Amino acid sequence: MELSSYLKSDKAEIKHLFENVFSESEGLEEGILIANLVNDLMNNTSDRDIFGFVSKDKGKLTGAIFFTRLFFDTQIEAFILAPVAVITKFQGKGIGQKLIDYGIEQLKRKGVQLVFTYGDPNFYSKSGFQSISENIIKAPCDLTYPQGWLCQSLNGSRIAPILGTPRCVKALDKPEYW
Repeated sequence: MELSSYLKSDKAEIKHLFENVFSESEGLEEGILIANLVNDLMNNTSDRDIFGFVSKDKGKLTGAIFFTRLFFDTQIEAFILAPVAVITKFQGKGIGQKLIDYGIEQLKRKGVQLVFTYGDPNFYSKSGFQSISENIIKAPCDLTYPQGWLCQSLNGSRIAPILGTPRCVKALDKPEYW
């Protein structure tokens, strides 16, 4: 398995991957919703505000992950992981975990201080994420599942409170994703 940054030439295949994976697990409506999010992220987010990574097996796309910038009123470098997908027949083989770990390592190298995600604490805790109260750091949008607001420090520092509400990139700034 190879892990690398996504290429612009992979955009259509990546969008298709997310649509298929989420349609199979959550239904066609969710598949289309997440595919449109991924398409919007790839096409309408500044290159400095997005990192995307893929996994390939013998040159065939097996998974993809995106990290986009969270904007705070302070000088903190922060990104949010969303979304991630692995082709159904490759799930359960650690590919998603490897994509997450690879992406986090790339963010560390870029000097990112905090990475957030919004999802299953049991899954994401395997990669070092921990639940974080919105009393410490607010989410950019209202959460339907507050215990799914997760964070980790990439520089070894304690996660300290940050005042105010962060903003996410435009593509992710929609209530249906939160």
